[in-house]
Amino acid sequence: MASLKDLKLRINSVKSTQKITKAMKMVAAAKLRRATERAEAGRPYAQRLADVVSSLAGRITVGPQSPKLIAGTGKDDTHLIVVVTADKGLAGAFSSNIVKAAKAKADALIAEGKDVHFYIVGRKSKPILNRFFPGKVIGQHDTMGIKNPAYSDAQAIADDIVDRFNAGRFDVAHLAYAEFKTTLSQVPMVDQIIPVVPAEVEDTGAAAAAVEYEPDEEAILADLLPKNVAIQIYRAQLENQAGFYGSQMTAMDNATRNAGDMINRLSIQYNRQRQAAITTELVEIISGAEAL
Repeated sequence: MASLKDLKLRINSVKSTQKITKAMKMVAAAKLRRATERAEAGRPYAQRLADVVSSLAGRITVGPQSPKLIAGTGKDDTHLIVVVTADKGLAGAFSSNIVKAAKAKADALIAEGKDVHFYIVGRKSKPILNRFFPGKVIGQHDTMGIKNPAYSDAQAIADDIVDRFNAGRFDVAHLAYAEFKTTLSQVPMVDQIIPVVPAEVEDTGAAAAAVEYEPDEEAILADLLPKNVAIQIYRAQLENQAGFYGSQMTAMDNATRNAGDMINRLSIQYNRQRQAAITTELVEIISGAEAL
């Protein structure tokens, strides 16, 4: 049984931890508001661009001159999963849920006989992926020193991935991230970003209208398709940042509550032992007085 001194030290230690978790919760809550605003502001543009590119892919007749980002490599053998996670912890199962979704996708592809590789954005996924898929992490973009995601960072990641695609390193690329819903809900997503998934186009009405390009189709698609990859990665980073702070705020709130419960239990135990010690001393004093 712990002594009164040990219990007192433990209570003070838990109180110190509670102060830290409470402060981290407040900081996460403040950052969450700004991160949520950025994520919500970026969604319409990213979604609309994805719809436009998908619509164009559904209207274009794929041929030898078609951009590879639409036409693909002609194969479906090697897949790359870009896993976007956080760099830091203390956010519950936020990053592990993204990795779990990426692993499920990889396992499904491997079961179909595909070769799967990973490109990491954020540090938290690397140890897990190296454990389950040794030697399959072929690239990493370090975001540890980045306070807020910037489009230039997403552009650098997209350029690296597109260069690998053009060099024939993989045939299909998927993007794994967490879509921010609410503070308590972040949904892991795995979307195909290369080649573009064509939208289903009906043969009637405005959907069948011809698409005219100015100045020309090749110039527009050469600029639009790589930009779409960068925008989707940028959106994933913004969604992840909001989801990370939401998950961290929830985790720190739970930790603060758990610390309070532990302090109450230790205080009750401390008071009981202290009362028992006082009672024992009184009994000894009374017994000594009676003996005299």
